[in-house]
Amino acid sequence: MMEPVLRVDDRGASPVEGRVVYDLPKLVWNLGMISAAVVFAPLTFSIDAFILFLVLTYFSLLIGHSAGMHRMMIHRTYECHPLLEKLLIYIGVLVGMSGPYGIIRIHDIRDWAQRKAECHDFFSHKRGYFLDVWWQLTSKFVFKHPPTVNIEAKYLSDRFYQCLESTWRYHQLLLAVILYLIGGWAFVVWGIFVRVSVSVVGHWSITYFCHNPGPGKWRVKNASVQASNIPGLGLLTYGECWHNNHHAFPESARIGIERGQCDPAWRFIQFLSFLGLARNIGKPRALELRDDLKKIS
Repeated sequence: MMEPVLRVDDRGASPVEGRVVYDLPKLVWNLGMISAAVVFAPLTFSIDAFILFLVLTYFSLLIGHSAGMHRMMIHRTYECHPLLEKLLIYIGVLVGMSGPYGIIRIHDIRDWAQRKAECHDFFSHKRGYFLDVWWQLTSKFVFKHPPTVNIEAKYLSDRFYQCLESTWRYHQLLLAVILYLIGGWAFVVWGIFVRVSVSVVGHWSITYFCHNPGPGKWRVKNASVQASNIPGLGLLTYGECWHNNHHAFPESARIGIERGQCDPAWRFIQFLSFLGLARNIGKPRALELRDDLKKIS
């Protein structure tokens, strides 16, 4: 099993002290996408465009975000050839949430804050749903005493990832040109504006409900925020809804670890392994290494 990646240096940092402020680039990007989707989607609806939206949304989130960015890039739960790794992360960028460095920072700071004894509501998702989603779509947290996120040199020194980080928004333009040539403006609206809007809002919605207590058998000791499993949403969320499992075993490439917990992203990783394209696949750590956990059911 690969060693977990510890990127956050929190010496002198506080996960509570600070304030939520508007992040203008994030606000313009997300609200711009949502506004365009609301205005133009009804005017351009067609069965073909809707099917395109469903396919692109599902598989970009499944392959790019869940299997690529989340389980491989962030948690290092499996390894693959550098070219395949770049392809998966590129598909993750096309989801439209952030570049690779931005995704790592968003995830790792949130995870660090949630595992502390105290955590600001911005990271714990303990306010109301609509306020929380508004925060995540439009705002950032400015720390009084910020932690430092040290991204691995393999990413920071790679020109491909540097380019993706600085240009991640513009890659929608290339995809838009391709979609326009295939199906006109309807494909652009549903394949870009609607897809990005649903992907980003959907991501933060699942994040919200997964961090409000519910079914789950594991409690992370000394952590202020505990995660939930949400039964019945495995297929829709690529297995990410089994978030109580993920908090307990972030080293595992499989998140739906219990019987009957559907985990499509894990099936994709298994498929890569079958083809010889994935290796060093992480599993839940052994019983003797679970001192940080308490089994509650």
